[in-house]
Amino acid sequence: MAAVTPVGRFAPTPSGRMHLGNVFSAMLAWLSVKSRGGEMVLRMEDLDTQRTSGEYAEILREDLGWLGLTWDRETPPQSQRSGVYDRYFDCLRDQGLLYPCYCTRSQLHSVDAPHLSDGTYVYPGTCRNLTPEQRAAFRRDPAWRVQVPDKTWEVHDLVQGDSRWNLKTDCGDMVMRRADGVYVYQLAVTVDDGEAGVTEVVRGMDLLSSAPRQMYLQELWGFPHPQYAHVPMLLAPDGRRLSKRDRDLDLGEIRKHLTPQQLIGILAASAGLLQKPEAISVQELSAVFSWEKVRGDSVFLSADQLVRIF
Repeated sequence: MAAVTPVGRFAPTPSGRMHLGNVFSAMLAWLSVKSRGGEMVLRMEDLDTQRTSGEYAEILREDLGWLGLTWDRETPPQSQRSGVYDRYFDCLRDQGLLYPCYCTRSQLHSVDAPHLSDGTYVYPGTCRNLTPEQRAAFRRDPAWRVQVPDKTWEVHDLVQGDSRWNLKTDCGDMVMRRADGVYVYQLAVTVDDGEAGVTEVVRGMDLLSSAPRQMYLQELWGFPHPQYAHVPMLLAPDGRRLSKRDRDLDLGEIRKHLTPQQLIGILAASAGLLQKPEAISVQELSAVFSWEKVRGDSVFLSADQLVRIF
């Protein structure tokens, strides 16, 4: 049997300049694919059209090019794919798995609702068995949820190792389309990766719980499971996650002080790919890349540290 060509993807949200955590994930995704002669796909995740823009999308493309993180093809942005998502949504409906949900945000987050230890709520199926008369009594548009089975999914992650998830107890029935008609992340990403032939998904470890959710949808729609790699989070010295909102270590500032090779070297050392920071291109780094070298715990970085290194 012929070996399958690896297909990875960048999937940035064009809502601002990439921060260092975004670059870290993009670099590892690129190295994983290109070190094995694979293909990289670029996709703009712009489901939230109120926060995203074509201007930021162009800046993202330019920043990726500056870093040397090239791509082989770009798929249409999510904002142009609502018709595609409609078909997959209808497929779930045809399987009898969808139902309208009228729960409000305050109900979902109330102290009486079931929650996990991290504070996230588990949907208890409140609206799953409403009668037609009960549904008609509501005077607002519903969200739509997909029923999940009482079943365990095993995620074999290249960085975080093996984990087991039961969607019924870990999240409950999942929203697929919001009350305003916008499709949610889990549906759109699963469809986009499946149709693009993505064989491996590299992203931050904060999204590890998305893997079993997407594996369930992949099975419903007939997509193969990709290989997952959930990489360490880059954190500010005070433990905060880096964010575009706070302009933490974004490329607009970093490019004033570092060359692409210097930045790649710092990130490579933070990941465990180099013993110490040194200026290096992603092309040179791909020759020594291995997932076995990549650390699994969070990394703390500050702007002062970056500038002092070189």
